[in-house]
Amino acid sequence: MSNRLGRLAPAVCAALVLAACGESSDPRENTDAGGGDGGSDDGQVTLVMESWRNDDLAIWEDVILPAFHEQHPNIRVTFQPTAPDEYDAALDAKLSGGTAGDLITCRPFDVSLRLFEEGHLTSLADLEGMDAFGDVARAAWSTDDGSESFCVPMASVIHGFLYNTAAFDELGLTPPETEEQFHELLDTIAADGTYAPLVMGTADQWEAATMGLQNIGPNYWNGEEGRQALIDGAERFDDEQYVAAFTELASWAEFLPSGYESMTYPDAQNMFTLGRGAIFPAGSWEIALFNEQADFEMGAFGPPLPEGQDACYISDHTDIGIGMNAATEHPDEVRTFLEWTTSAEFADLYANELPGFFPMSDHDVEVDDPLAQEFLSWREDCESTIRNSYQILSRGEPNLENQLWDLSAQVLNGTVQPADAAAQAQAGLERWYEPQQR
Repeated sequence: MSNRLGRLAPAVCAALVLAACGESSDPRENTDAGGGDGGSDDGQVTLVMESWRNDDLAIWEDVILPAFHEQHPNIRVTFQPTAPDEYDAALDAKLSGGTAGDLITCRPFDVSLRLFEEGHLTSLADLEGMDAFGDVARAAWSTDDGSESFCVPMASVIHGFLYNTAAFDELGLTPPETEEQFHELLDTIAADGTYAPLVMGTADQWEAATMGLQNIGPNYWNGEEGRQALIDGAERFDDEQYVAAFTELASWAEFLPSGYESMTYPDAQNMFTLGRGAIFPAGSWEIALFNEQADFEMGAFGPPLPEGQDACYISDHTDIGIGMNAATEHPDEVRTFLEWTTSAEFADLYANELPGFFPMSDHDVEVDDPLAQEFLSWREDCESTIRNSYQILSRGEPNLENQLWDLSAQVLNGTVQPADAAAQAQAGLERWYEPQQR
């Protein structure tokens, strides 16, 4: 995305297929996706899909789109990706110039909300199949009051911990369920000295917040209940539960690799996949890349519960949606495709072709990848929520998401104490967000 808040998908979304894309012919050579007829002499309509997921090109072209074309031979969809860090600016330019595709892959929350408010995305409130998605799923692509939805939720990512099963077997360890067990396990790994107990750095900052605070935090602020309470002003960021979450995060510091303060995200990925670390605080987006790079088996466990707590919460964060370009000349065909993306067939295809990116519909989906299935299974026992800084609370200055990156990294680095971090986050909200001003 064009700002730090928007960079939900980490560096794993690198532009691996740009060269291949450059060699292919322009899919709109004989059509005008935004303003032309997009048709052909035989009555077939061609739709173009804009996306930032350029590393998914082969999956869409070889698996997902052929399944749609088989059922709808008169509608052809062409997947047209842009490099992730260029997508927002390029899409804005295309929409303004009338050259954007018919289908728009949607970032969550404010970026897509702005496009809807500017008239670039069409309301999908009456789209058949939207009732398959719950309130949390739709929230990322709806107006603040929930009255209008403008993108179909396609996938979320789930936070948790990946671990090296060989290291666990070697040391006689089992995945922890409570924070007490988690710390006992970390002590054991540290005492052995073969592996870094936790592999994460703070140089890029976002990991400390995304895979740290937002990973364990929902168990402290009770998931959606706490997230909504911050938005409503009923709870504050300097309340006890937020201080406690920062305090638990701070306790990780002694288990991180030597020199973690200068370790980047790619550094941490490499260290873990090379087998030098035991546990990687993670998001499910890591699964495909780690399956490819690691030569050892991996397991996963969810955020360990604070002592005395029975209910569990997971960050099941809304990541990708898809909507209709309001300027398309083929709204009926676009709606046909969007209705298909609400189906059980699409959910199954997407989840299995992109392990770690999970459907948000209420369809029962069986995921073939065992690591992805483990993440997905947590939905059965835990309540889902999303990162608490993403909806509404990062619209002002200071931007809460950016603040949490910095504060979480400083907490791990020992340069800010947990209570001070919570107080600074609260002070930032009070500067511009009226419900938090007392």
